[in-house]
Amino acid sequence: MKHIDTTCLIDDDRIFIFAAKRILKATNFCNNFTIYNNGAEALTGLRDIIKSGNNIPDLILLDLNMPIMDGWQFLDEFVKIENSKKTTLYIVSSSIDPADSEKAKQYEQITDFIVKPITKDALTEIVNTINTK
Repeated sequence: MKHIDTTCLIDDDRIFIFAAKRILKATNFCNNFTIYNNGAEALTGLRDIIKSGNNIPDLILLDLNMPIMDGWQFLDEFVKIENSKKTTLYIVSSSIDPADSEKAKQYEQITDFIVKPITKDALTEIVNTINTK
């Protein structure tokens, strides 16, 4: 599997983060990853990273249901940030509500909606999508 440079996980579920980190490492998916536990923390951190121009993520894996600032609120603010680098964004959520999937389609920045758990096959598809852009 080809890999990418930097992945950003935005999720408050420690078990998911633990599992995602293991699969990202085991598959040599990316060189680096950044983890934020809610949308507000991610927004602050990513604004600083984008402003500096260093280690801007190639990929963001975003959960929807989080405290403080949920995934939708994060997206509404994140899309306003000028970013010179194309960052691929996937929703990775335990939500099976069709309304969430439909709402995700309204954001041109979202590449796809993945229902947890994330698998090696899903990662392979993500890498293939990123490498063909």
